Amino acid sequence: MNVSECRAVDLAALVPLPAADANKYTRGTLVAVVGSERYPGAACLSAAASQRAGAGYTEVVTHPAAVELVRMWRPSLVVRPRSALPEVLESAGRGKPFAFLVGCGFDASDEESEPLVHAVLERFRGPVVVDGSGLDALVSDGGRGLLRRRFEEGDPTVVTPHSGEAARLARPLGLPADDPCSLARSLALALGVVALVKGPVTYASDGDKIVRMAHGTSALAKAGTGDVLAGMVGALLAQGAGALDAAVLGAELHARAGRVAAARLTDVAVIAEDVVEAVPLAIAELLREAHEDGAERSRR
Repeated sequence: MNVSECRAVDLAALVPLPAADANKYTRGTLVAVVGSERYPGAACLSAAASQRAGAGYTEVVTHPAAVELVRMWRPSLVVRPRSALPEVLESAGRGKPFAFLVGCGFDASDEESEPLVHAVLERFRGPVVVDGSGLDALVSDGGRGLLRRRFEEGDPTVVTPHSGEAARLARPLGLPADDPCSLARSLALALGVVALVKGPVTYASDGDKIVRMAHGTSALAKAGTGDVLAGMVGALLAQGAGALDAAVLGAELHARAGRVAAARLTDVAVIAEDVVEAVPLAIAELLREAHEDGAERSRR
């Protein structure tokens, strides 16, 4: 297998800097179908991360019990109940940069979870990120069929499992799950997706290329940080990044944000909210590092 890593200058080139004449719609819309009565915080974290990662417009579709909480927590978000999803899907895109995120904070015991994931995969013609318990909806015959159709029709799907979730995806497919590098590629090929397998070392693969990211920190080993990453990847897709690029850049910026937060708060004390607020500093650090690297190369 050919496994690569990315330099700062290569990553910085992927950062979607807004044009001088940009507006909130040209900067990309992410619709996040996230959260549940049991886990409303996932909706807050993933949506806030989308905003910090540059999406011009972030809309949250969530469990009715979570709607007011999310609205009060972040007034700049547009928040709607799950019953609005058919209307949202009907109007999605229409010539504007657009992406969906689905699954963060879903309750595995909620009978609505799988139909929500399948509705997004079936009806939205554009990039989709599937995360958290939403991943469980992909292993059924119906879920795999939707992924296959999306792949054949050129609609990118990114899945963002941690090692345990990746193993659950692999089991019904008969894939070995002991090596995360091989597993990322195997899942990508079997499901027709870009697979981002999270861990101390994170791997992203589109089935052809494999990218290794070894710059994480134990500060990120806290509840909710995966929701932050999913929101970042979704935002990058909404701004027009390719699926593999969005997965790699999102993971690298997420790791940087964790390190930035830990430098101020220690690895012990960082929580997911700190990672969200460190995303702007992580972006600035990456751009500065790439600029300094470019200047150094030009002097040689």
